[in-house]
Amino acid sequence: MSENIKIVTTNKKARGEYDISESLEAGIVLKGTEVKSLRAGRCNLKDSYARIRGNEAWLIGMHISPYENEGYVTHEPLRERKLLFHKQEIKKLLRKVQEKGVTLIALKVYFKNGLAKVEIGLATGKRKYDKRKDIAQRDQQREIKRLEKKYKIK
Repeated sequence: MSENIKIVTTNKKARGEYDISESLEAGIVLKGTEVKSLRAGRCNLKDSYARIRGNEAWLIGMHISPYENEGYVTHEPLRERKLLFHKQEIKKLLRKVQEKGVTLIALKVYFKNGLAKVEIGLATGKRKYDKRKDIAQRDQQREIKRLEKKYKIK
């Protein structure tokens, strides 16, 4: 059975600002106009993160723009949205988040077989020197690719 996946948006800053140790897939509880806006690609994950309250996980800070052809029914763009995890997954996440410096970050939103999903990553913040090291490595790789192309090396 092939999976039909359509990526709506990704959090490009997340991998630069954080070390992602593990990622999990979760469903999202959405209203009708939110689904239509997501299908149109009108979503922003810039400052979004997840929190666990009681036995439930919540996605905070995800902005879904109002649907442009909406009628009188609308949704609040920045409302907290419930994440659909199994109870065992929530307990596991809660144990890991209680460690110092670990947080849950939204990495991407996509449709999988017609259902809206979000990829949540267990993240620790990078230090400034780690970010500089990553940028230097990226620049080195870019320079190597450029030289390989110039001298036709395979």
